[in-house]
Amino acid sequence: MSESEIPPEGRPVDVYLDLLRVRMDTEDYRLLLRVVEPVLEAIDEHRLSGVDLALDGGDEELPQEVRDEAALVIATAVTGRLDNEVVELEVDETGPVRVVTDAATAADPSRLGEIADLIRDRHRQNEELRGIAEASGLPTDF
Repeated sequence: MSESEIPPEGRPVDVYLDLLRVRMDTEDYRLLLRVVEPVLEAIDEHRLSGVDLALDGGDEELPQEVRDEAALVIATAVTGRLDNEVVELEVDETGPVRVVTDAATAADPSRLGEIADLIRDRHRQNEELRGIAEASGLPTDF
């Protein structure tokens, strides 16, 4: 769906949620809403920095499809774009990592390689910081 097909009063995230309601299993859709509603409210209220964006179901294990769709809903709300995709990158240090990106980046192997490099660098930095925290007697669960 292109931006020209979105009704003037509709937000892209609302259009995307309507499409998911039709496409997804009812229970999966309810799980999805439970995960994304607090984030969407935070975005609407401009308080996104204080929201935990962990895509988990709390006490309930979320199916990967629901996690992926939740990530896409949030990306649509933040970017206003409907062309976001979930891409799985193989990163040696961490194993597979799922990221959300636009369609052009998802189709560009060199750009995906750059993203994987950034993830590797971040992982190394986190490990160094954990080591420093542990040596200093500070918490290492960040």
